[in-house]
Amino acid sequence: MMEHRKYSRFLTLAKARIDGANEGETLLRDISVTGCRLECTAYSEIKLNKLYELEIIPESSTKIGTFNLEAESMWTRTGSYSCEIGFTITKSPKGKHFERYVDYLSWRYSQGNSMVESDASEIPMNI
Repeated sequence: MMEHRKYSRFLTLAKARIDGANEGETLLRDISVTGCRLECTAYSEIKLNKLYELEIIPESSTKIGTFNLEAESMWTRTGSYSCEIGFTITKSPKGKHFERYVDYLSWRYSQGNSMVESDASEIPMNI
């Protein structure tokens, strides 16, 4: 199935938190200016079409500060050891950090440093 997105999604491995929604570790797996996908190491009780506050902690090598996003949950996918959640971003109180992070990921992708989903686990996390 081919995806037709208006804005490119960029793969990443930043740490994330969903306000009041889960325990365990949560990673930001991809992001664009309009949406993102998170992966949780434990099951999370996420209600669809509900607004959540996400805290994103970019990789330290980016030198970009932590930022929050207000996002609406659009889909969930659960596995035996993890849970993925797709969000539509509705607001970013620290918009500059968010914009800089997406711009950084776009730049990294354009430099040929893009990651494919299967390679994401091989990237060291410097968080």
